[in-house]
Amino acid sequence: MIRDPDTHTLLIEGVRRFVSERLVPAEQQVEDEDDIAPDILQDMREMGLFGMTIPQAYGGMGLTTEEEVGIAFELGKTSPAFRSRVGTNNGIGSLGIVLAGSEPQRQRHLPAMASGDRIAAFALTEPDAGSDAASLKTMARPVDSGFVIQGVKRFITNAPQASVFTVFARTPASDANGHTISAFLVERDAPGLSVGPRDHKLGQRGAHTADVFFDDVPVSRDALLGQPGEGFRLAMKTLDRGRIHIAAVCVGMAQRLQAEALSYALSRKQFGAPIASFQLIQAQLADSQTEIEAARALVLDAARRRDEGEDVNMLASCTKLFSSEMLGRVADRALQIHGGAGYMRDFCVERFYRDARLYRIYEGTSQIQQLVIARQLIKGHA
Repeated sequence: MIRDPDTHTLLIEGVRRFVSERLVPAEQQVEDEDDIAPDILQDMREMGLFGMTIPQAYGGMGLTTEEEVGIAFELGKTSPAFRSRVGTNNGIGSLGIVLAGSEPQRQRHLPAMASGDRIAAFALTEPDAGSDAASLKTMARPVDSGFVIQGVKRFITNAPQASVFTVFARTPASDANGHTISAFLVERDAPGLSVGPRDHKLGQRGAHTADVFFDDVPVSRDALLGQPGEGFRLAMKTLDRGRIHIAAVCVGMAQRLQAEALSYALSRKQFGAPIASFQLIQAQLADSQTEIEAARALVLDAARRRDEGEDVNMLASCTKLFSSEMLGRVADRALQIHGGAGYMRDFCVERFYRDARLYRIYEGTSQIQQLVIARQLIKGHA
């Protein structure tokens, strides 16, 4: 649902120029230093990229899902670190507050997130609770003043920079298990909260993750996000939009890889001719382009239907599954077209090949998406 096509087109063009002129030239610096330069972060703040989806009433742009994926297509064409730094503020870090936060919670957190002065993090995954998020062990024990949180969260995106964490923890309930899952907004400076060292990853340098430790962290009742016991449902609802966003980023990265592969194929000569003239190279380029177009159409359809109010739980999983797997195939073909040169760090396809691998894992692995899709199909048939 693009509300003002002319304004949206100008926004897309501005982001496209920023990516090509500012971010792409800085990719190697991010790779070498494992961080984003402060002046680039300031430019991203001034462009409003930290608050694209946050409602205008709280200082953001208030983009619809379709408008957002248009930006994600462009941000996907450069190092994932740039998109990752703004991603949680626009997605899983802020959406829970928008959906279930009280007005004081929204006023405290959303304007600072929209400006980029505050970085949000989504603390769901644990050492023993990854794909099976419902099995998390972090506990929020009720006390007279509110709750005390005890537990460990793992692989938390932007944890080293985060100012506030949306933390999912077990709270007492009257169900058969005796516990349910609730969500809390926990400030970084809360007593007992600590962040571990940055994780050393295969790729996506400059996009930081780390463990977060909660050692009897006291929080007031005002820190509860939504109602007690609504945490897991809120997490899953938040992930629906997040999965569409990630799928759009996968499309953008695939487009960048395809452009790199085509450029190389046109310039690289073997047997006296550009390798782009060889049919087996053409077949790889054609397959990649076909899959990119299919994924892009799927992302746009999912975004539009979400904006229209449809339940897109299954469609979001279809979109994320297809787009992330598509990116893996496109990355593989792009490196293959480069041949031995593609395995060297002299060409960006080597870096993107490593970066692309994560998209099939986070925001729900491909196997989890398959389960969500199959369960929805069975439920619908019943």
